[in-house]
Amino acid sequence: MQVEQLVAAMTPQVFNNLRQAVETGKWPDGKALSDEQKENAMQAVLLYQAKVQQSGEHMTIGKDGEVVQKSRQELQQELKQASSNETPIARFKQDDI
Repeated sequence: MQVEQLVAAMTPQVFNNLRQAVETGKWPDGKALSDEQKENAMQAVLLYQAKVQQSGEHMTIGKDGEVVQKSRQELQQELKQASSNETPIARFKQDDI
């Protein structure tokens, strides 16, 4: 199977399972990944990010194959934007409960 076929055949669920396996070192059933499985899973995750996901998130692989790195200021600005778009958290005083 060619690399392009492999990546095109991956579903988002498969990608998430592989990404979690790479992050934790374990398959979803709890079995540990071998070194070869870790390497192959990491390559599949990076290819998927570059070819399909094309995310602009920090520390992912962009469509050009390069790691997306953002400055601290950019990350803070994104966090500020995200928090302003969310529903505010309800705040209560001790006597209100």
